[in-house]
Amino acid sequence: MAKKSSVERNAKRERMVKKASKRRAALKAILHDKTLPAEERFAAAMSLNKLPKNASPVRIHNRCEVSGRPKGYYRKFRISRIALRDLASSGQIPGVVKSSW
Repeated sequence: MAKKSSVERNAKRERMVKKASKRRAALKAILHDKTLPAEERFAAAMSLNKLPKNASPVRIHNRCEVSGRPKGYYRKFRISRIALRDLASSGQIPGVVKSSW
C-alpha cells in the first residue's frame, strides 16, 4: 500500500487540473494564436505562468486504484501489475484468464 500522503497529493493535483483546465486552455489558445499582437501573447504567457504548477496535467501520476502503487500501472485496468495478478487469479476481472501453453 502506498503512503496516504502520496495518494492524497496526487488527488489534489487532479482536482487542481480539473479546476484550472478551462482557464489554462483559453490562455494556451491565445498564446498559440500568431495573428494576435506580441504584447497580448506575452501577457497570456505571464498569466499562464501565474497558475499553480500542480494545475498542469503533466504533473498527475497514474496510480493503482486498489493499492495506490505508482509503478507497474496498466492503463486498461487502472491497476498495478500486482493487483491485476491477484484479482485475475481470483477471477474478479471478467475476460482475464491465466495463460497456459
